[in-house]
Amino acid sequence: MHLCNQILVGARDSCLSRTQVREVYQELQMIYPNHIFVPTWIRTTGDDRLNLSLRFLSKTDFFTKEVDQLVLSGACRVGIHSAKDLPDPLEQGLKIVAITKGLDARDVLVLPPHQTIDSLPKKARIATSTLRREKAVKDLREDLICIDIRGVIEARLAYLYRGEIEGLVVAEAALIRLHLTHLNRFFLSTEVAALQGKLAVVSRQDDQEMLRVFSVINTFQELDLINSYL
Repeated sequence: MHLCNQILVGARDSCLSRTQVREVYQELQMIYPNHIFVPTWIRTTGDDRLNLSLRFLSKTDFFTKEVDQLVLSGACRVGIHSAKDLPDPLEQGLKIVAITKGLDARDVLVLPPHQTIDSLPKKARIATSTLRREKAVKDLREDLICIDIRGVIEARLAYLYRGEIEGLVVAEAALIRLHLTHLNRFFLSTEVAALQGKLAVVSRQDDQEMLRVFSVINTFQELDLINSYL
């Protein structure tokens, strides 16, 4: 008889984050079917400070701090993040134990039904969250107006449904995970955020067991390099 090994996991409290944790769990279950996750869901600074723009924000712990504190305190063994949200540098005492294979890394522009880039009205309002995404939008049409809208995917899409914006730039990986690929969208062919679409598992630096367990789902060959870099 095999005993279940519980792993206490910390992550953001959103539909997308819960789906991401389930994705990591399903990958791990293929190798370790007796390991189970016991999650703690927590709101982060990034979830609460929706008035703060990401456009000029550096690689801080804006979306990770509270989760990482759970790990550092011993309340959780690992934290699971969107890999692109990892701060630089990583919180002292932590280590990345896995970067998953991830999903489609591209950005997409979500539009109302039957709308196209060319049929958007002049000076249509496009919601973005970063300067990189704003440049991608301007490369499509210079007249498009980029506005800053923050929040979970569902909240940002609600602006589109209400007609308060004419388009929204999001990660395709997020739409896949939330089963929203039926939406009318246009794939952007520009540079994306580093590690977009992938998930990161973080543990305490001295937790060799978590390093061993999660190494089986790690797909990033330069994991030691990225740890030393971050």
